[in-house]
Amino acid sequence: MKHVKFIALIVAAAGMTAGSAAVAKGFGHHGPKMSFEEIDTDGSGEVTKAEIQAMKDAHFAKADTNGDGKLSLEEMQARAQERAGERAAQMLERFDKDGDGALSKDEMPQPRRAGKMFDRMDADGSGGISKEEFEEARARHGGKRWHGHGEDTEQN
Repeated sequence: MKHVKFIALIVAAAGMTAGSAAVAKGFGHHGPKMSFEEIDTDGSGEVTKAEIQAMKDAHFAKADTNGDGKLSLEEMQARAQERAGERAAQMLERFDKDGDGALSKDEMPQPRRAGKMFDRMDADGSGGISKEEFEEARARHGGKRWHGHGEDTEQN
């Protein structure tokens, strides 16, 4: 059941963010980049709510492979798998510096805030995170896994 909720969240988020994020930035690593012109389907020079709704409907229809107006677990999994493949291909294209079709450890993107996060968690500056510091950081994040993904973490 947890996987069903997670997949449903992915599909719902993709549909909801498609409109506003696409207008703002083409929604970058969260999906296909769309130009303003692609969203402005009537060429009026403005993106309307109707055009954004049409784009959201198209995203839903792409996932609804049997056309019944509902997304089954299998359809959500298939679309999530397809999107994961698209993101992996984009990541490879972006970070494969030597063009060998694979990412080495050195080519892998580094988390932008990992060092800062570690330093914030290491409250006493000892260079390590004690259990108390770990629990305090978890409490500050509301008991959730980092970045708001996943279910609640287990409390001892």
